[in-house]
Amino acid sequence: MIFYEWIDFKTDTNFYTKETFEETVNDTFEALLFENGKDYPAIVWTRNYVILLKPSTRMYQDITFHKIARHPAAEEERMHFVS
Repeated sequence: MIFYEWIDFKTDTNFYTKETFEETVNDTFEALLFENGKDYPAIVWTRNYVILLKPSTRMYQDITFHKIARHPAAEEERMHFVS
């Protein structure tokens, strides 16, 4: 389900509020998608990126943010990974 208002979420290593998430990805939140049975969103949309949240470890729950530019022609050089 897509939400246009922020919902706090956590992993075993971090707790994400809107402010901490925006600081981590250096962009402004717009929407997020939660899939059934997940404790964290699958996708977060920001002003400039679509961010995929993927599990990054097996021993404990942690995630990696895969930032994809929403406007690739204009933002191609800004595409990168944040963990």
